[in-house]
Amino acid sequence: MTETPTLYEWAGGMDALRRLTQVFYDHVLKDPLLEPVFRDMDPGHPEHVAVWLAEVFGGPESYSGEHGGHRHMVGRHLGKAITEQQRRRWVNLLFDSANEAGLPADPEFRSAFAAYVEWGSRLAVMFSQPGREVTVPEPMPKWDWGNRPPWQPPSD
Repeated sequence: MTETPTLYEWAGGMDALRRLTQVFYDHVLKDPLLEPVFRDMDPGHPEHVAVWLAEVFGGPESYSGEHGGHRHMVGRHLGKAITEQQRRRWVNLLFDSANEAGLPADPEFRSAFAAYVEWGSRLAVMFSQPGREVTVPEPMPKWDWGNRPPWQPPSD
């Protein structure tokens, strides 16, 4: 029996996550609902998000080492007052971008990916509201397959 790959490995590693974030943020900047939130984003933002996703999905721990971990990510959302409508658009665009970028489409991967995106986007809304502060250390999330290994078609 072989070891179950991480979500990072199954997704295709850094190259796949870079494709995802580049496609995604290209769409975000053209979206009338999301563009105001992201219009002043650093040009390196898609790369930082790719590095973030890599660590969350079991890849290199570079975001923690180079960017400050989860506490830093939470702090990037403070005061942005993200609405539920913006969150839903962000989620839908990310799912569409995953298709466009060629991320695996198997149900197990997409289920784990969707679970993380829902969880993370809801935290972003919560921490973006006026008056919120980061007062306790936020642990770096680590996402996996849940209770199921990735589905693979039967071998011929």
